Amino acid sequence: MPARVTGPRPGQRTGLIRSLATEVVLGVPRYSTAASVRAEDNNVHWAKGGRMSMLADEVDVVIGIDTHKYTHTAAVLSASTAGVLAKMTVASATAGYEELYRLGQRYGERRAWSIEGTASYGAGLTEFLQARAERVIEMDHPNRAKRRNGVKNDEVDAVRAAREALARDKLAEPRCQGQRACLATLLCVRASAVEAAKQARTQFQSLVVTSPEPLRERLGKPKGLALLRAGADLADQDGDSPELRLMAGALRALARRALSLYQEAKSYQASMRTIVEEWHPELLAQSGVGTIVAATVLCAWSHPGRFRSEASFAMLAGSAPLDASSGLSTHHRLSRCGDRQLNRALHVVVITRWTKDKATIAYCQKRRADGKSDREIKRCLKRYVARSLFRLLESSSTGTETMVSGQGESHPLALSEPG
Repeated sequence: MPARVTGPRPGQRTGLIRSLATEVVLGVPRYSTAASVRAEDNNVHWAKGGRMSMLADEVDVVIGIDTHKYTHTAAVLSASTAGVLAKMTVASATAGYEELYRLGQRYGERRAWSIEGTASYGAGLTEFLQARAERVIEMDHPNRAKRRNGVKNDEVDAVRAAREALARDKLAEPRCQGQRACLATLLCVRASAVEAAKQARTQFQSLVVTSPEPLRERLGKPKGLALLRAGADLADQDGDSPELRLMAGALRALARRALSLYQEAKSYQASMRTIVEEWHPELLAQSGVGTIVAATVLCAWSHPGRFRSEASFAMLAGSAPLDASSGLSTHHRLSRCGDRQLNRALHVVVITRWTKDKATIAYCQKRRADGKSDREIKRCLKRYVARSLFRLLESSSTGTETMVSGQGESHPLALSEPG
């Protein structure tokens, strides 16, 4: 698809449009001139003189991308004025990515790409740009303007993606590919296999209940997987009626399907363990952390520096305590937002340590004596697990040491207030 570029040429004035990005100087907001050095990361920081640095201070242009299955639409905006400099629609293929890259090069080296759907339709473009050391910002769906009846099209969405990046003081990085992408794929296909196996097993058990008595006698009274294996070995006998043969064939098919899917899920889990042992084997040494939990945590964490702090990681996990106080009542509750799979993984760790880890058991007894309920204790433990796993991953990636929870170890962090 040929590229279509609209808008003024580089250096051409675009009018006096107020910038969406502001500076804060002595508590008074004024408009940014994008005249500071590039920051070390995507996060807001305080520069000398008490000024808060934002994206507009670090780049000259921001390129917003609205991604779709077959086309990508880009809008180049000036970081100092938020004015549109150019627009382009290209095919979502390597040739289109190169056209977008050349478009960005027309506006200098200080640029950032704000892309919607970096893990879906924009995955290819994100990988293409990161391979060329471009600064990529992961943008969720921007809020649609309430005025003008919420007008929406590809070009408008691309402009909104760029302006959202300029307006926000907290910018997200795309998750890395490589080992993390392999783990995410394996987690997905394993979950699908386990779900299909459960469905086949449920159908098998229901059919056993309603099957003729001769078939139930042949199966005997085993339970669990033993019943599935007996169903898989169920054979026809001479003199069986057509009804019995049909029912026996259905039971064999369901049992063999369930066993095959369980075996498939085990093979995926073994592949995941191999990746985890090569990437971050220290995770598997933690109490309550198995292959699935470790893979889930690594998929959410992705790479060192993606999160500003362990508090940000806990917020993504939905384990950061939220103030739920009212009147004379002061308490906190768990967040119901964030990555629910990561939250579930932390819950598995807490439930395992709840009954098996001596330090956790001692902590629970101490908090119960303080009047805490089991729900509040679990909230505190989730927050502690998020902190310890994050510090473990960051320290192992940077080569520094930090105090983390070992297998059954007793240490000060485990007996202090995790929340």
